[in-house]
Amino acid sequence: MHIIDILIFVIYMLGMLGVGLYFMKRNKSQEDYYVGGREMTSFHIGLSVVATDVGGGFSIGLGGLGFLIGLSGSWMLFTGIIGAWISAVFLIPIIYPLARKHNFLSFPEILNHFYDRKVAIIAGIISLIGYIGFTSSQVLAGAKLAAATFPSITIVDAVLLMGIVVIGYTVLGGLKAVIFTDTIQWIILMFGLIVVGIPLGFVKVGGWEALRIYLPVNFQSLTNVGFVQFINWLITIVPIWFVGMTLYQRIYASKDEKTAKKAWFIAGLFEWPVMAFMGITLGLLGRVAFEQGMFTEFGYAPGSVIDPEIGLPLLLTHIFPVGLMGLLMSSYFSAIMSTADSCLMAASGNFTTDILRLSKQNTKSIRYSQLATLVIGILAIFLATKMQNVLDLMLYSYAFMVSGLFVPVLGFLFLKKPSAKAAMYAMLLGGGTTLALILTEVTLPFGLDANFFGITLSAIVFIIIQSLHRRSEI
Repeated sequence: MHIIDILIFVIYMLGMLGVGLYFMKRNKSQEDYYVGGREMTSFHIGLSVVATDVGGGFSIGLGGLGFLIGLSGSWMLFTGIIGAWISAVFLIPIIYPLARKHNFLSFPEILNHFYDRKVAIIAGIISLIGYIGFTSSQVLAGAKLAAATFPSITIVDAVLLMGIVVIGYTVLGGLKAVIFTDTIQWIILMFGLIVVGIPLGFVKVGGWEALRIYLPVNFQSLTNVGFVQFINWLITIVPIWFVGMTLYQRIYASKDEKTAKKAWFIAGLFEWPVMAFMGITLGLLGRVAFEQGMFTEFGYAPGSVIDPEIGLPLLLTHIFPVGLMGLLMSSYFSAIMSTADSCLMAASGNFTTDILRLSKQNTKSIRYSQLATLVIGILAIFLATKMQNVLDLMLYSYAFMVSGLFVPVLGFLFLKKPSAKAAMYAMLLGGGTTLALILTEVTLPFGLDANFFGITLSAIVFIIIQSLHRRSEI
């Protein structure tokens, strides 16, 4: 990269750290640190939600899907709008009043309210593990982008670079820093993709004629995805809107219930169709560039083996002139950092609020929260150095949380007296089953994800124990 592009990128990264420093002096308690003082607007919350949910993993992952299967990859984020709007209608009206009344900071505190303390602790541990993995996936996404752009930088070096910046401003500024940087990052990302990325990429590869010549016919269709694959996306992504700690923190941070609902509807529309088709389109352009031989100088000749998630960074490296490359790099790092910081805050909140149970009003608790955020961030960086595929790591983390936590949430949404024992065993067996199936890498029937079997077992266990509980009360 040219020195001008590097300078633009460095200024951007320092600016993000500056936001963390700005809010560091304004946080007086854990409530400030983890839920932004409960005073955020729908604009900031909505952009932060979509920036967190789509972010770098899905940006790089969507580019990979566009590279592999074309426009049909957009259906993955269609499940995002479904989850966002359903949770706005059914979840927020129940959760928000309770959070205001009891000053909740975390998702497991809701489970403590409807079930008991044991259920909340188990949920906190599951959420903590899941979000450490998810933070790692975002750092890895940034590392892949940086390594592809700067050939002299290894993946490990890039992981350390991304991790230090994200951890830095998150540790310093808490949720306010996260939400405000998310807003800035999302605006930069939209400008970079809409005004710079897609138009220049389209022209560089040769326009519609090049897409027609170099892409398989089914790449331009919305039906190039199997029913089972769509179900796998559906059962993994929709439930996260009901169990995601990052999302509960933003519900709590909203200034009122109407604000939270509006933010969720805004986020859904940005997920699909906006981000879905932008990410897929860039992946398609990357595939055309690869087939045209544009990546030969990087060691990827047409017909050679290439990581689909590398195609998009290589496209960006190849086509953008001085100045614009630095802007676009900042755009994609914006997407990555906007998710990594939120996941890091979620994991830290689970640890300090649900496991350590630090005082919510003690000013010293902020220091403990910052220390927890730092330690968890370092652990996430270490994990990122051991993984290779962004989308897999991200979806595995999703699956583990969803299979353990989704059924107990449905329990308190639809039952008047849900059983704590039913929730506890549903979480342990659901999350444990999914984790075991993922780690053993067994071949599952019908091509279904491990998450499907984890949720199914969790639901069966919950229903059986809940039924026995009701009979014992009669």
